[in-house]
Amino acid sequence: MNYLLKNGLLYTGNGFRPADISAGEGRIVSIAGGLNAAPGAVIIDLHHAIVFPGFVDVHVHLREPGFSYKETIRTGTLAAARGGYAHVCPMPNLDPVPDSLETLNVQREIIDKDAAVHVHPYGSITCGEKGEALADMEAMAPWVAGFSDDGRGVQSADMMRSAMGEARRLGKIIAAHCEDNSLLRGGYIHDGAYARAHGHRGICSESEWGQIARDLELAAETGCAYHVCHISTKESVDLIRKAKARGVDVTCETGPHYLVFCDEDLQEDGRFKMNPPIRSREDRAALIEGLLDGTIDMIATDHAPHSAGEKGRGLEKSAMGVVGLETAFAAVYTHLVKPGILPMERLVELLHGNAAKRFGFGTPLEAGQPADLTVFDLDKPFVVDPEQFLTMGRATPFAGMELYGVCKLTMVDGTIVWKDEEI
Repeated sequence: MNYLLKNGLLYTGNGFRPADISAGEGRIVSIAGGLNAAPGAVIIDLHHAIVFPGFVDVHVHLREPGFSYKETIRTGTLAAARGGYAHVCPMPNLDPVPDSLETLNVQREIIDKDAAVHVHPYGSITCGEKGEALADMEAMAPWVAGFSDDGRGVQSADMMRSAMGEARRLGKIIAAHCEDNSLLRGGYIHDGAYARAHGHRGICSESEWGQIARDLELAAETGCAYHVCHISTKESVDLIRKAKARGVDVTCETGPHYLVFCDEDLQEDGRFKMNPPIRSREDRAALIEGLLDGTIDMIATDHAPHSAGEKGRGLEKSAMGVVGLETAFAAVYTHLVKPGILPMERLVELLHGNAAKRFGFGTPLEAGQPADLTVFDLDKPFVVDPEQFLTMGRATPFAGMELYGVCKLTMVDGTIVWKDEEI
C-alpha cells in the first residue's frame, strides 16, 4: 500500500516545518512540500499534526509466553502502536525464560505471528533468571536486544562479571535490573515520609544504587556495554554521571512515573506500586536534572501489566508494576515539555534517538528509510481512562489525569498500525 500523508508538521530537531510524506513498499519515498500522490495511493490529511520518528521503548513486559492472562504480544504491541512506538524490547521474565535459543524461539514464533510493531526480545543473563549459571548467551546473541535478568538483580558479583565478559565478547548489551535483595527487608514502597506516616515497609534507595555502584566497577573492568534499567534515586544519577565522566561504557533509562510523581503523591492503591518505587521529591528533581544534562539517556515505560485481581490489593499486597505505553509521551510532554522544563529536542532523543544509537533500533525521518513514524496532536487534551486502553492492564498512576498529546497515527514498515478515529 502507498500512502501520502498531507499537511504534517515535521519535527526537525530545532522546530517544525510543513511537509508531506509519501511512503511505499515499506519505506519513506519522499518528504517535501506540495507532494502529489502516486497512482492508487491513500491520501491522509494530518491537519498540521506533528510527525515524529517512531518511538523506541527498550523496556517493556509483553507477558507472553507464560502469562497471557496479563497481556499478550498482540495486545501489548497494539498498545505500543497507540502510544507512538515502532520498536519495543520485552524483558525475559517469562515462562519459559528465554535462556537458550530453544526457549527464546518460543517467544520469537509468537512475535512473528502476532506483533503489530517491531519487537526485539531480551535473553536472560542466567538460566531461569535464578542467578546460578549463565544462560546460553552465545546462541541467543544474534536474535536479542541484549541480556537482562529483569525483575531481579544479579546478586553475585562474580556471576555479573562473567556475564559482562561474555556480553563484551559477543558485542551485546547487559541491561541490569539493580536490586540488592539483602537490603529489601520486605519493603514495597519507597522508604520515605509516606511509608513512615502510613505504616508501610519501605525499600531503601541503597538497594538500587549500591548494586549500580558495583556494576559500574565491573563494567569498567570488563569493558562491557552496560545499560541500567529504570533508575529512580538521586544517588543512581550521580553514580552514572561520574562513571560516564571517567569513560565507563554506560547508558541508563528512567520511567515517566518517576519524573511526574514523588512519594508525596502516593495513594492506598495498587496503581501506585511498581519496582523500583516512586521515590522522594529530591529524587525526582535529580532525575529531571539527569535528563537535562545527558546523564539519563532514555525514557522507557517498564510497561508491566497485571490482572485486575493482582493490582486490586492495595499498596502492600498488590503485584509490582504499572502500564505505560499509551500514556508515556503525553505524560512527559504535559509535565515537562509543555511547562518549558525539558526541550522537545531532548524528549525526541530520549524516546528515539539515543535508543537508536545504543541499541540499533529506530530510524530517522528521511527518504529511503523504513516508514516507521508517529503523528501527534500536541494541542489536544484527554483524560486518562484505563478502560479505553488497548493493553490488557489497567493499573496506572495517571488514571483520571488530563494530559496533552494524542497519538493520531502510527506507521510501521509503511503499514498503519494505529489510527485515531478522527484521522
